[in-house]
Amino acid sequence: MASPSEKLVRCRWASNEYNIPYHDEEWGVPLHDDRKWFELLILEGAQAGLSWDTVLRKRDRYRQVLDGFDPEKVARYDAKKVKQLLADPGIIRNHLKIAATISNAQAFLKVQQEFGSFDNYIWRFMNGKPKQNAWKRKLPARTKDSDTLSKDLANAASVSLARQSATR
Repeated sequence: MASPSEKLVRCRWASNEYNIPYHDEEWGVPLHDDRKWFELLILEGAQAGLSWDTVLRKRDRYRQVLDGFDPEKVARYDAKKVKQLLADPGIIRNHLKIAATISNAQAFLKVQQEFGSFDNYIWRFMNGKPKQNAWKRKLPARTKDSDTLSKDLANAASVSLARQSATR
């Protein structure tokens, strides 16, 4: 955050009570907390096809109904819990996104088990250091690094789904 003598320059999208605090306190700030990583992973999945602002407006309710983004609890959600989530107007009620939340929790736990923490897993893609980009034009939607991470996460999720199917 800027000191009182410095003027904080915000991106154009930071314009309301939800995205200003996100911009100022979270966006671009290195993260090392597994619970926050899980929250971000789930909210990013919920955001697909929607605006990030929509997700930020619903984030507090997600925290309530997803047990504070506890991946161990979310990984055990059953059909009854899915039905409750689908009926909750405070979250994005999409059956596929809710199913992905549960399978992502299972994959998240697998990654934690394999790497000691999700944080260890994520930061290995960046050699443990934040990357400082200096984009001259529009921020790209994808980079080589993001594609590599996305592919690896998809592989972790598919392994989790295969194991889930095998146990049924």
